[in-house]
Amino acid sequence: MDLSEHDRFPGRTHHYLAAEKLRTLVANWVALAAKQAGMKLRREIYESGDSHDVTISKICDAHPPSQSYRVTGRAPLQKEMKIARWFLAILCASATSLFAADELALRLQPALEAITPDGMLAHIKVVASDDFEGRSPGTKGEELSVKYIADQFKQIGLKPGNPDGTYTQEVPLAGIKSDPKMSFTIGDKTTELKFPDDFVASSARIQPEIKTDKSDVVFVGYGIVAPEYGWNDYKDVDIRGKTLLMLIGDPPIPDPKDSSKLDDKMFKGKAMTYYGRWTYKYEIAAQKGAAAAVIIHETGPAGYPYSVVKTSWAKENYEIDSPNKNMDAVEVRSWITLDVAKKLLADCGQDFDALKKSAITREFRPVTLNAQANIDIKQQLRSFKSHNVIGKLEGSDAKLRDEYVIYTAHWDHLGRHPELQGDQIFNGAIDNASGVASVIQLGAAFTKLNPPPKRSMLFIATTAEEAGLLGAKFYAEHPLYPLEKTLADINIDTVNPWGKTRDIEDLSDNNSMLDDMLAAAAKRNGRVMTPNSQPEKGSFYRADHFEFSKRGVPALYTGGGKDFIGKPADFGQQKKDDYTAHHYH
Repeated sequence: MDLSEHDRFPGRTHHYLAAEKLRTLVANWVALAAKQAGMKLRREIYESGDSHDVTISKICDAHPPSQSYRVTGRAPLQKEMKIARWFLAILCASATSLFAADELALRLQPALEAITPDGMLAHIKVVASDDFEGRSPGTKGEELSVKYIADQFKQIGLKPGNPDGTYTQEVPLAGIKSDPKMSFTIGDKTTELKFPDDFVASSARIQPEIKTDKSDVVFVGYGIVAPEYGWNDYKDVDIRGKTLLMLIGDPPIPDPKDSSKLDDKMFKGKAMTYYGRWTYKYEIAAQKGAAAAVIIHETGPAGYPYSVVKTSWAKENYEIDSPNKNMDAVEVRSWITLDVAKKLLADCGQDFDALKKSAITREFRPVTLNAQANIDIKQQLRSFKSHNVIGKLEGSDAKLRDEYVIYTAHWDHLGRHPELQGDQIFNGAIDNASGVASVIQLGAAFTKLNPPPKRSMLFIATTAEEAGLLGAKFYAEHPLYPLEKTLADINIDTVNPWGKTRDIEDLSDNNSMLDDMLAAAAKRNGRVMTPNSQPEKGSFYRADHFEFSKRGVPALYTGGGKDFIGKPADFGQQKKDDYTAHHYH
């Protein structure tokens, strides 16, 4: 996930990596079961509400899998792999009405046997090994990753996914290593901030130096313009050329009927909307003509501690190398710590808590501070071609093969950090060697089907997800196959390594058109679909599927669940909290 975990576990992959991930892929096979049954999942169907032609439950009832594939959540590891196989059986059973379940099971056996714990672990151990140096784009780690994935796609029988006859799509990237300086002047006193302890700053603009002097500082609350909520944090002030100081997250507006809760009619209550994401705040600042956008970090609404920001922004980062060199981006993007923000505001005669409280009302108006920002960013630049890796399985139906279902998993991680003592490699076994392994195993299974699925399937290992979903964004902006004929993107990003669960977690926060299929499949497997346990983190907006979703392609993103078998009720949350605190980059 972008701005996510720095799991540094070379050689420490857990057997549950394979089993649990394939259990969480319920959604994947559900969506595909619908496709093979001829369900019309294109956007126009959903938008019209005319999706009555067939339901997943009817498909499954008409073609029940054999008893040998009915496994429970308490099954041992080898039986857990049958959960994935069970859904593959449903998928193919729904594709035809010619065979009884037992006969289908025999025909499916080669495909079912392609999904194994050992196969998952073998891929993870290779991709997350020290030899791959953390898989940073534009490095030896990329070369090894791209070659390995392309070789695996070829070996399992997937055709080159690029119409030019190759397994790759070039993604033009710019590597940007920023060395920023920042100070604030109040009256005759100038305070220098320390990078990266007090602040981080960079620019998406591909130029060697970004400089802004004596830029007036304006506090703009949450920095949101949301007409559907009657919300505008920029009203009555011209902020062109100014430095914006803003809060992270959505405005936490109390429920008028119960002040202990948030109003779910405003910014979805507890769940983060895209307005709460740092990416949105920089985008709107650019649209308004600001010189700089400075976000005040708070761990709760951000979803991760400042150490995540510090680590991620202190290294080389990446941007798509666009023809205009990203000159439409805001000049300066920055975060400052909460303590620094409180002191700055106090020096300006303002109180942080009072300003924050005022910012959760529609009546809020920007506050011009008696401070000026001075920012100078020297940038080391390099341009290079990174790569998405794409395999294709041609559909078997002459009319439907020009429609597509996509599986995505990003291959990149954080690379090597030479400034560290000792182990310098961020291996990314969980994030996201496990997703890459899943996509390869899925591709292997589907190539064993005879006949293949009616519609064509794309298996895409994307680049530069950690830098902001850049590989997925580039594909969505330059699709090799029309997005209007793309029925779904099913994204696999990290796994649950801590054990078996009775549930599967829906991370879409009601943003996905595929939720009902996920719930139905979970139910048929003796499990339940549970809502996102941490909707305030905005997970739906932080992984590759979002780039497809915001362009109208139905997308699905799931988690491993939180109801762990044989563990205390709070076990899952404890593990997630520990992961965020100690293994998140």
